[in-house]
Amino acid sequence: MKKDITNDEDLKKMLDCSLRDSETFWNEFYSNRERNIPFFENKPDENLVSYFKLGYLNAGKALDLGCGPGRNAIFLAENGYKVDAVDLSEQSIKWATERAMERNLEINFINQNIFELNAEESKYELIYDSGCFHHIAPHRRMDYIHLIKKSLKQGGYFALNCFIENGPLGGSDISDWEVYRVKSLQGGLGFTEDKLKGIFHDFDCIEIRKMRKVNEDEPVFGVEGLLTAIFQKRG
Repeated sequence: MKKDITNDEDLKKMLDCSLRDSETFWNEFYSNRERNIPFFENKPDENLVSYFKLGYLNAGKALDLGCGPGRNAIFLAENGYKVDAVDLSEQSIKWATERAMERNLEINFINQNIFELNAEESKYELIYDSGCFHHIAPHRRMDYIHLIKKSLKQGGYFALNCFIENGPLGGSDISDWEVYRVKSLQGGLGFTEDKLKGIFHDFDCIEIRKMRKVNEDEPVFGVEGLLTAIFQKRG
């Protein structure tokens, strides 16, 4: 990478390098599939399932940001969506592809940084993010919002799960400025309902609530410590 900063993208890449090497970290994270990680189970998020029951979601094209092993992308594909699913980790994409093949599902898995994704304008009826947003550094947040605004259709839905601030799963409460002083997201940033409404103020807020903790025998994923939110693009 060049050392001179001559434009905004140079500045963002410099700030990226001041934090954790995300690609290496997530490849190592997903390399051991036997780890006792709750979301390694092949179950969709309970809130995502609820959006179908509430009538918000039906079918169309969906983008799954930070798809991990593909559990939510698989659920969407099984329920009428044509799915593009992107993740930085080659290991997670490999695992997700294997899972989809086992169910004879066609899902377009993309091994790429979401900020390098060449998304078409107004392509998706749904953009879903289960656990990617709280790992996004503050200097990339506007790029994240721009990606949602650009690629989501008018009236389309954007939904996400993220750490609750100072919750049982972590959720650091440090300020955006403090991130660069300590050079760390401290495992992932935490958010409150007000913070999410402020960040995504250009969207209509449909619902923000805590994720429901589910029993092991339920066919969905749900744990304490996460906020779930669904927004709609105005228009």
